[in-house]
Amino acid sequence: MKGAAITVKCDCGDIRHLSYGESWACTCGRRWNTHQIPPEEYWGLMRAMRAERIKVIASAGAIALSFLVLALVVSGSFFFLMPVAVSGWYLLFMPRWRARLRARARAAPTWSLRPE
Repeated sequence: MKGAAITVKCDCGDIRHLSYGESWACTCGRRWNTHQIPPEEYWGLMRAMRAERIKVIASAGAIALSFLVLALVVSGSFFFLMPVAVSGWYLLFMPRWRARLRARARAAPTWSLRPE
C-alpha cells in the first residue's frame, strides 16, 4: 500500500512532497529523511484513512445492492427512487463524512524532522 505524501519544509523555505522512506537533499545542502517518522504511527494513520474510505464504498454498495434487489424482486419502479437515494446520499451523508474525515486528518500527529 502506498502512503500519502509527506510535506517537508526546509529551514530555507523550500518545500517538497515526499513518500514515506524517501530522502531529499535541499538546494541549501540540508538532507531530509522521512524514515525519522515512526513507521507504526505513519502506517496506522494510513490504515485509518483507508478504513474510512472502505466504509463509504461499502455503504454505497449496500444501498445500490438493496435498490437492485428491491427493483428485481418487488417492483421495477424502485429504479425511479434511485435518484432520490443518491441525492440523499450526497446531501446528507457525504458532507458529514467529509467533515469527520477532515477533523480526523487535522488531529493526526505532526512530526518534526531534523536535517541529517
